[in-house]
Amino acid sequence: MTTATYTEAGRGRRGGAPGALLTEVLAVTGRRLHHLGRAPGRVVGVALSPLVSMVMLGYLFRDAIRLPAGGEYGEYVFAGGAVQVALACVGPTAISVAMDFKGGLVDRFRSLPISRSAVLFGHTLADLLVGLLGLAVVTGAGLLLGWRTRTGILPTLAGFGLIALFVYVMLWLGVLLAMTLRNVETISVVTPFIVVVLPFLSNAFLAPQSMPAPVRPIAEWNPVSAVVAACRDLWGNPATSGGSLPAEHPVAAAAVTLGTLFAVCCAVSLRRYRTAGS
Repeated sequence: MTTATYTEAGRGRRGGAPGALLTEVLAVTGRRLHHLGRAPGRVVGVALSPLVSMVMLGYLFRDAIRLPAGGEYGEYVFAGGAVQVALACVGPTAISVAMDFKGGLVDRFRSLPISRSAVLFGHTLADLLVGLLGLAVVTGAGLLLGWRTRTGILPTLAGFGLIALFVYVMLWLGVLLAMTLRNVETISVVTPFIVVVLPFLSNAFLAPQSMPAPVRPIAEWNPVSAVVAACRDLWGNPATSGGSLPAEHPVAAAAVTLGTLFAVCCAVSLRRYRTAGS
């Protein structure tokens, strides 16, 4: 049977079999986890930048930084470190997808009767586990550095659920970068900006009120700020005082932001993946 026949057969089968699509997604996820299991350093790479930020700012400089609204800076900075885990996942995922294209793996997947969307969904689900493991490492470090939740179990879990959702959305941003740039070297240059610069242009580590006036609106409307503010609200940690719409309604702002980002990244990535090389 030719490659074209395989592909057409797969498309026909996928049309009315959602259970088959789920099986394909799980199969690709298992394959990806098998490869990730041989590279445990991936978790360290995801957790490294957040850990450095938390230790440097939340521990070494915690007595030197004052929050405009008051509160312990060590508790304030933890949400920023947790969100940085999600941002740190963008680069590795983008590079992995780009390398799949470069190494011909995508062409091999095209010869199989499986949904093309299953490949990307399986890839992101496997990388989500890596992100969650990195989040667990950062959370353990946060507890050692003095972070505590001041609310009940349900709001605490909701906060971590929001971080997990943010991780998954950022994974799709990584896929979109891979679909757009395709070049590993270019991706390696772009993604450090996301991990390092983007959090410092938000309320992750510094209150926007303490920033220079030209930068303040960027920090207040940065999508990262909405997620960070929502987590602090759910955990009862020191929060950024209001002034902008996202700061006044952080949970709603985070929900709208993540929903929009996911819809755009997912739709564009799947479209480009289906038409790549056609």
